[in-house]
Amino acid sequence: MTDQYAVIGNPIGHTKSPLIHGLFADETKQDMTYAAIEGPLEPEGAFADVVRAFGASGGKGMNVTAPFKLKAFAMADERSERASLAGAANALKFENGRIVAENFDGIGLVRDIEVNLGVPLEAQRVLMLGAGGAARGALLPFLAARPAEFVIANRDIAKANALIADAGARGSVRACAYGDLETMGRYDLVVNATSASLTGDLPPVPPTVFSPEGTAYELAYGKRLTPFLRLARNVGVRGIADGVGMLVEQAAEAFAWWRGVRPQTRAVIDRLTVPLD
Repeated sequence: MTDQYAVIGNPIGHTKSPLIHGLFADETKQDMTYAAIEGPLEPEGAFADVVRAFGASGGKGMNVTAPFKLKAFAMADERSERASLAGAANALKFENGRIVAENFDGIGLVRDIEVNLGVPLEAQRVLMLGAGGAARGALLPFLAARPAEFVIANRDIAKANALIADAGARGSVRACAYGDLETMGRYDLVVNATSASLTGDLPPVPPTVFSPEGTAYELAYGKRLTPFLRLARNVGVRGIADGVGMLVEQAAEAFAWWRGVRPQTRAVIDRLTVPLD
């Protein structure tokens, strides 16, 4: 019997997940289908009803995208440590009538940086802009990579400090306000985890944080040269990348979690990459 999977979000028409997981299934010869579901925004319990109905009808797993990651986390019966720190789930598994929540965004991001881009994080200075959901999902995988220093910059420094406190003592990590960055030197990797690029804006980051020999990474993808990446290029940063590799790598992690086999990702990333010009 063909196993059923899906992605749920609203809106959902832009999603690449059915294409990605279809390619993964073909490569690994998995007997499965993967659909896109536009989840209801209201009434309050409608999203949970749709998710439970999918599981009850034989669904094996779901990816979750905006704006439902918090609701997916809240309704789960079991949550991973990564999902718990993020307070959000981007993948669900249905097992014996229970819903298990995971968050692969951070591990997908780190894998894209270290494996696909060839940028080791160990002993490097890393700066992340923003302390929202994207940063929360990425924190544990980043710290596991053992950077020399990991700094989270945010307009509200109390929010960044709260995120660090939630993570516990797991490495060299600290928070700062954007205004402090002028005097903090250059970073080997600067990651834009703010929502600024979704609205075409530039986060309040000074050009002095970029190392010409370093890397600037934009979590948004498919938007060509965002203001953040344009700033990095203008100051001579050698490596710039958007989040398409993260998208594919987190999908591969979810696929492996569900199916027990991890697909290759390089060809899929190449297929989805939009030139940064």
